[in-house]
Amino acid sequence: MLLLFWKKKLCPHKSSYWLFPRFEDWAIFCAEVKEAATAIGRATRGESPHIACISTDEKTGIQALSRTEAAAPDSQGGYLRQETEYQRNGTTTLIAATDLQSGTICHHICSATRTEQDYAIFAEQTIGKVLEQPDVQEVVIIADQLNTHLSETLVKLMVVLCGLEGIDIGEKGKEGILKNKQSRKKFLEDPTHKVRFLFTPKHCSWLNPIENWFAKLQTQLINKGNFESVAILQQKINNYIEYYNTYLAKPIQWQFKGFDKQRKLHNIIMESN
Repeated sequence: MLLLFWKKKLCPHKSSYWLFPRFEDWAIFCAEVKEAATAIGRATRGESPHIACISTDEKTGIQALSRTEAAAPDSQGGYLRQETEYQRNGTTTLIAATDLQSGTICHHICSATRTEQDYAIFAEQTIGKVLEQPDVQEVVIIADQLNTHLSETLVKLMVVLCGLEGIDIGEKGKEGILKNKQSRKKFLEDPTHKVRFLFTPKHCSWLNPIENWFAKLQTQLINKGNFESVAILQQKINNYIEYYNTYLAKPIQWQFKGFDKQRKLHNIIMESN
């Protein structure tokens, strides 16, 4: 309690650092949010059938937990009762993509790691599947600004997929497109490319639709599951996705169009230059 009092009363700036998001430019932030919201809205309403809009992210550290289960006595209803204690049997990482026009999970992989190579392989497989659809001419990928989503490996993959092998991409940490995260982000978001990324701003995980599906997976499968090994956990995730795509998938009802009034929120701090 005393520590919380110190943070709020004696050091309000540090308190704000932990409790409130920070932005360098509110107008730029609003424009980025609006661009992402517009792309998502068009996809969910089917307004641009030749543009496939997919949402991707990783769900890391999914634990394979096993618990003892037994039926309660008949006098208590005989329902299945689960022990609160559990055994840890390892973890897996799920990388998934949802097609916003249909609401289905169009591709996923379960992996022990989530390196930039893992994400680049996943992206290549996903884009390949999406471009197999006869009406699709362009692909827009919604993702957050994680390092693995702005990697050198991913830039090199996009160079090949977009037919840009002749350009000079420079050297990581020194020059050109590969120089830093900002230069790689600008290249990956280039609207003239057949396949491009659309990165959500910082503090905007809520803007990435795949997060909603991850919440369903957590609630409907993982929280209630009993997994004696990582292999069993991965198989049940695969089964859930197959069931979800067959019976539950549908386009989300996307209503958010961005911050139209350009009015700053009360819980933000602007960075001083």
